[in-house]
Amino acid sequence: MNYFVTGGTGFIGRFLVEKLLKRGGTIYLLVLENGLDHLAGLRERWGVGEDRVKAVIGDLRQPLLGISKESLAELNGNVDHFFHLAAIYDMKASAELQEQVNVEGTRQAVRVAKEMDAKRFHLVSSIAAAGLYRGTFREDMFEQAEKLDDPYLRTKHESERIVREECQVPWRVFRPGMVVGNSKTGEMDKVDGPYYFFKLIQKIRKTLPSWMPTIGIEGGRINIVPVDFVVSAMDHIAHAEGEDGGCFHLVDPDPYKVGEVLNIFCEAGHAPKMAMRIDARMFGFIPPMIRQGIASLPPVKRISNAVMSDLGIPDSVLGFINYPTRFDTREVERVLKGTGIEVPRLEKYAPALWDYWERNLDPDLFKDRTLRGAVEGKVCVVTGATSGIGLATAHKLAEAGAKLVIAARTMDTLETVKAELEAKGGDVYAYRCDFANMEDCDEFVKNVLGDHGHVDYLINNAGRSIRRSISHSFDRFHDFERTMQLNYFGSLRLIMGFSPSMLARKRGHIVNISSIGVLTNAPRFSAYVSSKAALDAFSRCAAAEFSDRNVTFTTINMPLVRTPMIGPTKIYDSVPTLTPEDAADMIAEAIIHRPKRIATRLGVFAQVLHALAPKMGEIIMNTGYKMFPDSEASKGKKEGEKPSVSTEQVAFAAIMRGIHW
Repeated sequence: MNYFVTGGTGFIGRFLVEKLLKRGGTIYLLVLENGLDHLAGLRERWGVGEDRVKAVIGDLRQPLLGISKESLAELNGNVDHFFHLAAIYDMKASAELQEQVNVEGTRQAVRVAKEMDAKRFHLVSSIAAAGLYRGTFREDMFEQAEKLDDPYLRTKHESERIVREECQVPWRVFRPGMVVGNSKTGEMDKVDGPYYFFKLIQKIRKTLPSWMPTIGIEGGRINIVPVDFVVSAMDHIAHAEGEDGGCFHLVDPDPYKVGEVLNIFCEAGHAPKMAMRIDARMFGFIPPMIRQGIASLPPVKRISNAVMSDLGIPDSVLGFINYPTRFDTREVERVLKGTGIEVPRLEKYAPALWDYWERNLDPDLFKDRTLRGAVEGKVCVVTGATSGIGLATAHKLAEAGAKLVIAARTMDTLETVKAELEAKGGDVYAYRCDFANMEDCDEFVKNVLGDHGHVDYLINNAGRSIRRSISHSFDRFHDFERTMQLNYFGSLRLIMGFSPSMLARKRGHIVNISSIGVLTNAPRFSAYVSSKAALDAFSRCAAAEFSDRNVTFTTINMPLVRTPMIGPTKIYDSVPTLTPEDAADMIAEAIIHRPKRIATRLGVFAQVLHALAPKMGEIIMNTGYKMFPDSEASKGKKEGEKPSVSTEQVAFAAIMRGIHW
């Protein structure tokens, strides 16, 4: 037998062609001229040559599918089965394109089948042809379809009408459900249908432990079938005798509800399952005018669009949450009886689908998540870049190909660092600046913008820390003033200086090195924590204003890092700390992923504890305060020998790793 197939290089098509090849004969595939290389790869996959699978150059949007007269003449009387699979299945495609391909493409396919004198015409339609029919849609129903407003539903219905009314060749219609990957290998070629929710499930898995129950949604029944069932059923029914003029629902006869489907994939992806599912239909009592009015409010619209965009879920998908249609399968069951061809249960093959998606289709796989991908050729400003965290960060950015601007108070040290970085191939520019001096800050901003035109990334790292109890600070108000001057006003001056050009370009990211002490309310660090908390608060306010102009902020609540800043406090020599390189990794994460905040789990826990049980948090911090004494220097005395550290102090510091004491 010989076959002519449109859409044979598509997802369902390539599985169908593989099936048809086992029956012998020649298969003619309609392909665009620029699709010949793709077809060559598929021939290799199928293990056949050009003698078995022949290309017919054409275009679905052209009269008679754009096939030349010579090719039509060659095919005349030489085609036993004409399979028309080519269509737009993407619900995000424009209405015009769907009309051209799904409707007019089918009309031309019907005409070509007549021109070829094909013996049988097979249309691969869709359950979408039923529209949003309420109730059970039988295989002998067509005109009863309801609510065909959506372009995809409408064009699938109209394409089937063309076959029913205009096809002069004996025909059969197949209506597959929502086709997903192969039930054995999970193979799929694009994100569609239930796959749109995989990113949401993945994010939940990364956020919550698998044992934690969550709240989700419930909706109508969603009909999912694996591609291997669809092609096996089509292959058998297409060659069965006496079935012309029939329509066949290739669907799951016992489909799952939306919430059940999501839970099956949650289990497959090792994410927490939705223990409580809210039925979306319960909101039906709200008049549509009110629902639409609320949804169209600018803030609601922006939040909705941002969330949906982040998760990769098209708006049109939500319209099918309450899908109302069930599908009768008695004709399919009759023809397939005794063949062993049946729909496997979703929970049996969901792990294969998930595994294939996560390894091959996850959108994050195709994003450059390297530091070089984020900063190569970009202007990156690092303050306090000659030691500690700033120096380690400068090394990372220089190695990643950034146009690196480093700044600190001492020019000699800057030149040394600049030479060191340039020796490794870095593109480095050094500027002297005392960030506690507002005039210096203004001059620095002016010079950087004058030399480079703009700044892509600003890392506010320069800072000062003071470890001293308030009871030893009553006569040292200047400690609070100078800490605030550098940590808050200095950073703020740079943000205010570089932000106008960032906003004008609608591009820029600001990383503020804050402290875990802001989350834990660390005793002895009231001056330092207050200055960092002020910067945190400003950044949250600014982020709310700049959100729609792509200028973003990341606050890093940095735990204790072994830098020259903590050198005077000798007790820190005996407690666990991060290295400057560890801290630089956190900054790299902030640059690459641009999260709102980066903090350790202990820091986040401390913030939650202070919010839910503030007295308990206060007692814990007071315990640490009493356990770790003030240094002699903080009392105004000369530092003596290195203080001894007790077993209790070491154990407490290990439990509270990274917290300042």
